[in-house]
Amino acid sequence: MIFRRLLTIAALAAAAATALAAPQVAPADDALLKAYDAFRAGDPVKLQRFSGQLGAHLGGHVLAPYLEYWRLTLRLEDNPDAEVRAFLEQQAGSYLADHLRADWLKELGKRGDWQNFDRELPLLVRDELEIRCYAWLSRLARADEGAHEEARAIWREPRELPDGCHALANRMIDAGRVNVDDVWRRVRLLFENGQLSAARRALVHLPAGEKHDEYLLNQAATAPKKFLASPPRNLGRRAVREMTLFAVVRLGRNDPEAAVEVLRGKLGERLPAEDLQYLWGRLAYEAARRLVPEAHEWYRLADDAALSDEQLAWKARAALRAADWQVVRDAIDRMSVGARQDPAWTYWYGRALGVQGRDDGARAYFLRISGQPSFYGLLAAEELGAMAGVPEPFHVASDAEVEAANGNPGFARALELYRLDLRAEATREWLFTIRGMEDAQLLAAAELARRAGVFDRAINTADRTAQLHNFKVRFLAPFKEVFDEHARSAGLEEAWVLGLVRQESRFIANAKSSAGARGLMQLMPATARWVAKRSGLRNFTPARVAEVPVNVALGTNYLRLVLDDLGHVVLASAAYNAGPGRARRWRDARPLEGAIYAETIPFNETRDYVKKVMANTMYYSQLFGGKLIPLKDRLGLIPAKAAGERVNGELP
Repeated sequence: MIFRRLLTIAALAAAAATALAAPQVAPADDALLKAYDAFRAGDPVKLQRFSGQLGAHLGGHVLAPYLEYWRLTLRLEDNPDAEVRAFLEQQAGSYLADHLRADWLKELGKRGDWQNFDRELPLLVRDELEIRCYAWLSRLARADEGAHEEARAIWREPRELPDGCHALANRMIDAGRVNVDDVWRRVRLLFENGQLSAARRALVHLPAGEKHDEYLLNQAATAPKKFLASPPRNLGRRAVREMTLFAVVRLGRNDPEAAVEVLRGKLGERLPAEDLQYLWGRLAYEAARRLVPEAHEWYRLADDAALSDEQLAWKARAALRAADWQVVRDAIDRMSVGARQDPAWTYWYGRALGVQGRDDGARAYFLRISGQPSFYGLLAAEELGAMAGVPEPFHVASDAEVEAANGNPGFARALELYRLDLRAEATREWLFTIRGMEDAQLLAAAELARRAGVFDRAINTADRTAQLHNFKVRFLAPFKEVFDEHARSAGLEEAWVLGLVRQESRFIANAKSSAGARGLMQLMPATARWVAKRSGLRNFTPARVAEVPVNVALGTNYLRLVLDDLGHVVLASAAYNAGPGRARRWRDARPLEGAIYAETIPFNETRDYVKKVMANTMYYSQLFGGKLIPLKDRLGLIPAKAAGERVNGELP
């Protein structure tokens, strides 16, 4: 029985837990962590008290700059500019200096201190919308009218604008650079993205004669079906018509079929053709994201309506499921240049050309991406008759290169933050430090992280190289003996398990998601309890989920159960991330290529997850002597849905 080892594991893990009781936190660490909590709470008094407790440790502490940064940030409005400048000069080129400079630029923008703003702006590394808005305001203050045209980009932001951008918007409206159509286009965009509060704020910019009816807006937002059962009579007035369109969009987000019925009724006869095409484009998009087969036809009714890249992506996905290769091409052709360059659409355009007998064109598209170490790069290579291998030789960082990385203050701060389990801050520090590094430096930094046991940074940093590679670091396999044992016990391909764990936790044993999943295999508490109970694991407590042997045993056994239930590795991968029920529902009425199933998964996270797990599996298989199975063969065909199919209600 695949669970037979769990009782032995339980005893060993319990003994290990006793032997490795949590150590006492050093006084300096405790004071620093409390200072951080005070900063997060916005309490400068407590921050000062805990900083003082560091005493003699403060001056030489690697994180001393953080204490000063926290102090300056909490009182940025009151601090003399000289103190801020002194910190920026002392910490020049660091993550903290850039972060403080960004905050200071916002403060200078609020004050309208354009002289100091313009002096500091060129030194900023990060890009932030609010700072861009202040930069445009600074240019307008110098009578640079070209800033007006560039600043129109803010009207295409599908979210609430920060304060600095609101000041810019008001300036543009006062100058007559924004018209009623611009405001309504922004309102539509915000409605589409569910940003109701931001839409209300944008509506304030309408002139008196164009004002909307707040009652109609509330009804369209809260009861769109009721609104559309008895729509307003006067659709000739734009404010009324826009509220009606919003009601259709709002209904379509939850029930596209019901919204289509409304559109096919009398309301559709009363709307202008342009508005009808707009609504068909929205409803087709919402339906495609729910894998409604009719979405493919509804996209046709949108005709030449202006569709966003996201709408066109789902038009292409709906066409893939309908095997309409010409529409796949048409949708990709209408995407922006940047969107068309996505490897997914490069691959599918090549496939469409191939199906249509244009082999030379297909080959040209596959050649564009066949060298990329990714899901579609691997598939493109196979279309060209090759199976992509692991790039060799591996570039191994020398001890001198690793020592040089170890001497970098940014890495020193990041590793100390990781040691204190301040992972978010550590990762930001690390990412800032590696920006612009060459391949050899990146691999030295990756090796530094590997030696420190910060496996996620090792993998992600090695992932960034362009010419020199080390796939043994890019595809690390810590705890391999544990994975080998439990994958074999559960009858699973070890490469697939490693590929899944690489995507789940990057091999961070104490990883914890925002949803509460824990450990290497990111088990949710309910799932861990269910598998532990089913396996007869005694004395199980939620705290033990992070123990490596227990986590891997429970995770591999759960994965085995899911695979047995769904019968396909792609479905099981999707189920591990999004649940077995969803993985089943995402199938089609006919068999689908595994690659088409993966590309048309409605959840962005799960779609990306499945593709990366399958690509990871290919590389782990090659690195550790597994079977050399082409990716297309691994993906295979996803069976069709069957009427009356059994659903395993036990699986969590």
